[in-house]
Amino acid sequence: MPGAAVALAIRPGAGIVSKHSHIAIIGDRFMGTRLFAQEIQRRCGELPCRCLDLPWPDTPLMRARSTGEVDEYCGTAAQVIAHIGAAEILITHLAPVPREVFTARPGLQFIGVARGGAVNVDTRAAAEHGVVVVNAPGRNASAVAEFTIGAILAHSRNILLGHGALRTGTFRGDLYHSERANAELSEMTVGIIGYGQVGRRVASLLRAFGSKILVHDPYQTLSSEDSQAGIAACTLDELLRRSDILSLHQRVSAETTGMLNRERLLSMRPGALLVNTARGALLDYDALYEVMRGGHLRGAVLDTFPEEPPPPDWPLLRLPNVIATPHIAGASLTTACISARLIAADLQRWLQGLPPKNALKPPA
Repeated sequence: MPGAAVALAIRPGAGIVSKHSHIAIIGDRFMGTRLFAQEIQRRCGELPCRCLDLPWPDTPLMRARSTGEVDEYCGTAAQVIAHIGAAEILITHLAPVPREVFTARPGLQFIGVARGGAVNVDTRAAAEHGVVVVNAPGRNASAVAEFTIGAILAHSRNILLGHGALRTGTFRGDLYHSERANAELSEMTVGIIGYGQVGRRVASLLRAFGSKILVHDPYQTLSSEDSQAGIAACTLDELLRRSDILSLHQRVSAETTGMLNRERLLSMRPGALLVNTARGALLDYDALYEVMRGGHLRGAVLDTFPEEPPPPDWPLLRLPNVIATPHIAGASLTTACISARLIAADLQRWLQGLPPKNALKPPA
């Protein structure tokens, strides 16, 4: 059902939107519509906004349809079509925008998607209908990087293991045994797969700990500052062989899907820790269970899964050396604010007749 309207009115001469139009905003319980509306009003003047908040994350995201038009979305195309109405502008986080939306709402001209990968929008159909689509790249890079460091420390220093034992009345003095204690980060080699905005921030934070940092990303090159700091690029095989901690930050593609299969997991340094705050598709989780159960790896921290939420009887959740969190690495208030600012800034540029900075190109 359509949400309540926010009482805003467009500033004369601000852009190409008619004075009778409005912005359709579809948010959720993380990226709330009020946050969008306030940032748009601050940058673009007053403009009527119709707001609808969807129940994510309390309701899981839907995955790719058989057509493959959109992925990772909340809500239905029918809801989106009804809520857009006569609006030329749609601002959203996770609402699905498949081809049928563009067909049903030919007046739509601009879509702002407050996430790094706008997989919930059919960008090919948008281009065919002349609709500009912008996204918010790097919005959660800092949040995910901080979470990654926290995950590494929580596992390597036995923080959660000790906490969980105390909650059940057990004082784990054995966690001081040398065979249970880990080296400090200053003595560890950390391998980072994927050196985009998240991977670079993780490396920057690790430098403060004195870690040796290896990087594998065939699409990125190290800067002179990276090289001077001792960060080294290497092949995937070498990185797996040398790393005490492996952290995944690669985007999912046909090339990277399932890149960490059983063979590669077994090629990792014995006793290593695996951290996945990227995407579940990068990793063969069945193989990970076998490798973990066999004792080859010391542990794993998993924030993303092949199916979300994972089934409660999922075998990996039963292993004592696995920490699992419900895909919350990017869940910071800062992430939401950055998203709203990036989208509002590009909307402002578009309204002024300037090219948006984060306009998406349709797939080849």
